[in-house]
Amino acid sequence: MRQKSNLILRICLMVGDALALILSFAVAYFIRVHVDPRPYEFESQLLDFTLTVATLVPVMLVILAALGLYKKSIFLGRTRLPERGRLLLAAVLSVSSLIVYDFFKGDNVFPVRVMALMAMVLSFVFLLLERIVVRFVVRQIFRKAYGVRRVIIIGNSKNTEYLADYITSTPESGLRLAGVVAGKKFIPKGLKVSQYSSLKEALKKAKADVILQTDEKNTEYVYKQAVQRHMVYYFVPSESSLSSHFGEMELIGNAPAVMVMTTPLAGGYAAVKRAFDIVFSLVAIILAAIPMAVIWLISKISDPKHSPIYTDERLTKYNRKFRCYKFRSMKPEYSGMTAEEAFTKMGKPELIKKYRADGDYMKNDPRITKLGHFIRKTSLDELPQLFNILKGDISLIGPRALLPGELRNYGDRSLILTVKSGLTGLAQVSGRRDIPFEERRALDIYYVMNWSLMMDAQIFFKTIATVLKRDGAK
Repeated sequence: MRQKSNLILRICLMVGDALALILSFAVAYFIRVHVDPRPYEFESQLLDFTLTVATLVPVMLVILAALGLYKKSIFLGRTRLPERGRLLLAAVLSVSSLIVYDFFKGDNVFPVRVMALMAMVLSFVFLLLERIVVRFVVRQIFRKAYGVRRVIIIGNSKNTEYLADYITSTPESGLRLAGVVAGKKFIPKGLKVSQYSSLKEALKKAKADVILQTDEKNTEYVYKQAVQRHMVYYFVPSESSLSSHFGEMELIGNAPAVMVMTTPLAGGYAAVKRAFDIVFSLVAIILAAIPMAVIWLISKISDPKHSPIYTDERLTKYNRKFRCYKFRSMKPEYSGMTAEEAFTKMGKPELIKKYRADGDYMKNDPRITKLGHFIRKTSLDELPQLFNILKGDISLIGPRALLPGELRNYGDRSLILTVKSGLTGLAQVSGRRDIPFEERRALDIYYVMNWSLMMDAQIFFKTIATVLKRDGAK
């Protein structure tokens, strides 16, 4: 999958925008103090002024994101509302946010009005120049086929011919044609591309990341195939159905295409969520360093032969496997075993039915150590997963990380694996193990399909309350 290239692009844009904004305010200060001959009356030094601006950069980046400036379609110039107009509005709002901050805080950031005006103009100019540079670099990278998305076009439509020609002749689009499922008359003459008789054959032989459908035949089937393989699905509607589309509209060349998303957690939102995960995990690791060291030491003293850290194979976004870190809470002789295997090994097979009937839980589980009962009850066993968050294996908030064997219990497993698994999530704060397995999975699916920043914020604060009260911790 090439989805990570889009995330990297957006992160690069956010870093570039942050530097451009800070530089614009610093240059405005320098011009007013060292170039403009008129007298001024303020004592703030350049470093203090720049640091004040830097603290408000996250607010400014949220403004840019709200204006849609981290959508790839806008960055590549495929929208009807130009990027320049949005950047100008972002510059005005960014300076306005600093003025509002100055008004309430009383730091006298802009004692001279002309500084605010210069900062506004320079913000627009620097943002524009920075994006021109990033755009040039990205297009050169795309021309070398790095980070591009491979596309299967399906459909007997004149748009098939147009899009096939556009993708092959426009390498800077970030797309490469992997194959076409259409009649010969809908494929540009002389175009060297694999033609397939069915979508099934194309999916099997062409390593693709995107399905682009240009007709309205079997759309539900085609969309389902994309979801099951965690591919991006675009639908090019006819003129009669343009007014009734759902999803995110983009222009591919001059063809309007609807990107039908399985989750709102995409694009700029995914970049913001990842940035928060990095900051949170770094801070949390520092704050939890002493408790983790104490648990590690106690575990090592009580069982010198085995590592205090237990790793287990789990699944995360796009069905990717990763090693999940936890403090060891189970007796080593039962580690890595299913409940059936462990209870059979200890000679108590009658406990299997009771364990499964209680939602995979048993009070005073004989497989768990004394220390394990405590760290599970307090959720301290999950602290090492902060390193999984930092690495990008999981997110702070998301569906529970699945064991590979659990996939057979999911009718909508592809939906759950559309986003990264999480250390905490909607199911955990809704009762953790006090609610049935099926209900927990239904909550995970609801989270994926209805994600929002507000929902993440609610889950975050509710997680803190849940851990403190130990609700549902077993």
